[in-house]
Amino acid sequence: MKARQDSGPRERLLTAAQRLTYEHGPTVGVDALLTEANVARRSLYEHFGGKDGLIAEMLRRSADEDIQRYRAVLDGAGDDPRARLLAVFDELDAIVTRPGFRGCRYLGADLALPAEAHPAHAVTGDYRERIHALLEHELVRLRHPDPGAAADQLQLLIEGTLATGAARPGTHPGRIARQLAERILD
Repeated sequence: MKARQDSGPRERLLTAAQRLTYEHGPTVGVDALLTEANVARRSLYEHFGGKDGLIAEMLRRSADEDIQRYRAVLDGAGDDPRARLLAVFDELDAIVTRPGFRGCRYLGADLALPAEAHPAHAVTGDYRERIHALLEHELVRLRHPDPGAAADQLQLLIEGTLATGAARPGTHPGRIARQLAERILD
């Protein structure tokens, strides 16, 4: 499915990068991105300075969208911080069991782009800090005795759920992670 033609080249490149890098990884070829977006190579360089800039900006946009999804899940679970945090694992279980689930795009980028200076790593690091802050905020509200360490543990469960969901489809890792999260919260 090609990017919509009623959007500009920048938007089409971002849309194409979001889809193709999720399906094929961040090492997908420039030609495939250009074809999917139906843009000239010049547009890639004008808007992003090259493929590395496109990947970083696509991850930034994806991170913003994913943070909003986390907030929506938390808010949708009511006001109780424990219920809010456990709802994250219920949602993750639903996500990882959907057809076409391919894992965490941020972990995938970190693993596929080994150069430490790649701009994607700053974006994935910032994304993880934002997730940690969301978790820690809820843990403070819960009056957890060590909200920072508990947020680290919950974040590990989140990332493990996403990795296991991709590597072992049909195993419902979100359910197992939820049980472990309950112990952390208690």
